[in-house]
Amino acid sequence: YGPRSTPLDKFVILLDVDGKLPDHVLEPFRTLSERLGNELGVVVRCAYAQWHLEAWYFADAANLRGYLGRALGNIDTTKPDKIQNPKLHLKHLLDDRIYTARVSEEIAGRLDAPTIAERSPSFESFLNAVMNGPGHRGG
Repeated sequence: YGPRSTPLDKFVILLDVDGKLPDHVLEPFRTLSERLGNELGVVVRCAYAQWHLEAWYFADAANLRGYLGRALGNIDTTKPDKIQNPKLHLKHLLDDRIYTARVSEEIAGRLDAPTIAERSPSFESFLNAVMNGPGHRGG
């Protein structure tokens, strides 16, 4: 993105743990983040999405419905971290549109982070890692 006027103060490594125990998946990355942090002189934090990060999109059901222009189907949007295969569900809801990084970015740009954080402990942990807030579950 070009030259920066202020140096980076942290990196956040975001992992999809695919429903596994987060500590098992994060452990090798915590070691890596410690080494990277020492070499680069910045804080490196780890955070995770319990399944795919697309589950977070479902936590802000109203804005996701607005983007899609349709109902979200039979899915519990109040517990997005428990949605099985949310990426596939989202792809089906897109109908003939192809799910790309650009589409993901468009969706994410319409969503409300506080709403998602209320419903998703993994997203709340990610926000805390980014903001260096108390109680984050990261490395």
